[in-house]
Amino acid sequence: MAVPKSERLMKLLIMLLVQRRPLGKHRIREHLYPGSGAEAFEKMFERDKEELRALGVPIETAPLDAYFDDEVGYRIPPGEFALPEVSLTAEEAAVVGLATRTWHNAGMTQATSAAVRKLTAAGVEVDLGALDMATPSGSAEESLFATCWEALCERQPVEFDYQRSGETTVRRRHLQPWGVLRYRGRWYVVGHDTDRGAERLFRLSRVHGNVVKVRRPGSYDIPEDVDVGEVARRMAPRPVAERAVLLVRQGAGHVLRRGARVVEDVPGPDAASGWDRVELDQPIDGLVEDVLAHGADVLLVEPVELRERIVARLDATLAGSPA
Repeated sequence: MAVPKSERLMKLLIMLLVQRRPLGKHRIREHLYPGSGAEAFEKMFERDKEELRALGVPIETAPLDAYFDDEVGYRIPPGEFALPEVSLTAEEAAVVGLATRTWHNAGMTQATSAAVRKLTAAGVEVDLGALDMATPSGSAEESLFATCWEALCERQPVEFDYQRSGETTVRRRHLQPWGVLRYRGRWYVVGHDTDRGAERLFRLSRVHGNVVKVRRPGSYDIPEDVDVGEVARRMAPRPVAERAVLLVRQGAGHVLRRGARVVEDVPGPDAASGWDRVELDQPIDGLVEDVLAHGADVLLVEPVELRERIVARLDATLAGSPA
């Protein structure tokens, strides 16, 4: 069975990083590309090297023999590849923790766990336990995210049934994924719609059924100048500003206070500290996650329907917690 490209790239990176001396092609082919013909190996190896270099990995070449330069080897200098010292504020570390929970649900447990271990080893305190209540609840979007992400990494087109907002018809769509991102509280997949011959943006929550990978890996290329964030900003529906009222513990919720009307020293849900009333007029997509991320320091008062969604999320979290 063929090794997934993402796994092969990671193994190549590790192999070249741990070598004290340049490694010859024959060794690389033997360990990472077994069974491949000479021509197929050359193509895959050159493509893999270029992809790693495009990600900023400094692969250097040097003669295998100091007296003969007819054959070169490859290695990654650890000093050039190493990251600078990591220094995060408490708020930034909390965001890393929350991102870890999100990616865990999206099927990326190993990668995020490794990242957190490295941050912990560097002396950064990442409090995952304090962010349990902000963990996204299980939904169909998780499996869709994983499939879209795998298709993106493998450059495999996908197809799925999709229902646009305001329509009752479900249509079959065919897409070459360029990126998967969260924008204004929603997960989207961005790519080239082959039916329409143009870039398109699809919200995962509007997909009916499963996303299916079609054709072989490496079936398409992503344009070098594409910016999926810019595509999302340009093509996502413009949210409507709504009024939200929150009770925020004094000294907390600084992000929520920006651009808001704040009334200080109001009655709150507990007497452990003072409370402020914060009124926002803005799109409320993603506000559920923002409120949950602040834990007991923020209480949403209005709108009622959004408050009910938060309560439902908390109830679901408690129901899934061990006794």
